[in-house]
Amino acid sequence: MRQALRPMAGLPISTLVIVAGAWLALTCPVLAEDSPRSDPEPWRFNAALYGWAINISGNVTARNQTIGTNASFIDLVQKSDSLGGFMGYFEANKGRVGFYSDLVFAKLGFGANQTNYRNPIAGLKITATASAALTTQIAIVEMGGIYELFHWPGSEGSFTALDAVGGFRYWNLSVDATLDAQVNVDLSRLHLERTAGFAIARADAIQWVDPVVGFRVRHQFTPNQQIFVRGDIGGFGLGSQISWQAVGVYSYAWQFTGYQIAALIGFRALGVDYVSPGGGTDAFGFNEVLYGPIIGVSFRF
Repeated sequence: MRQALRPMAGLPISTLVIVAGAWLALTCPVLAEDSPRSDPEPWRFNAALYGWAINISGNVTARNQTIGTNASFIDLVQKSDSLGGFMGYFEANKGRVGFYSDLVFAKLGFGANQTNYRNPIAGLKITATASAALTTQIAIVEMGGIYELFHWPGSEGSFTALDAVGGFRYWNLSVDATLDAQVNVDLSRLHLERTAGFAIARADAIQWVDPVVGFRVRHQFTPNQQIFVRGDIGGFGLGSQISWQAVGVYSYAWQFTGYQIAALIGFRALGVDYVSPGGGTDAFGFNEVLYGPIIGVSFRF
């Protein structure tokens, strides 16, 4: 380099700068390739809060006492401590792979008109005087992974995609059933608590985990409008005997700098059939279908 530049010692400085720049461009082309590049498949996040107007149908067994349930959202609101169900959802995706978590919590109260005592022991019946004849607290946590199996592009801003879903659904339940004890009944043999003329069939912190597998279809009409439908099945006797879910949601999004805010409306149904192992006077069962509309908002970035 020193020898190459020596004959140019008499040239103006500006000429030397041009010559040196041309030499660097020819001998070091990789410098342009070493500059930082944007990630072609950046992480995408979606956080949502939902309200779930739960209706419920089925039966609950606590301390071997089975009570049928059939209540609308309006019935439950009148007797419950919470206005339906709360659901929080989070999803993160990178390319075709993602993971998600889902939370549901509700404390549901049933009046005597929405319950039916299935094991009529002499002297016991659903109370008509308590504020709630049956109270069920439900907490459900689901976590899993997502993989995009197929992606069909449509017109500009439109596509359809099919995803496989797999994970685990954790259930935590507690049940209090209030029964009238009107005649002499040996409550100790039934493992029932006696308070002021009432028998309380209590099942505290019953919990189990279900494996879950399913599919999800997403269709984007425009960059602002999307619908997805998901179905899954789980349990398989490893937790519950069987559990299933069907959900469909339509969303409309407003675009802001770097993120979207979307309004959501849809319908969700979640069913489970669980029987505690062992049976006897401590037997617990939860065979219910929870269903109803959902409405919420999500933040996408």
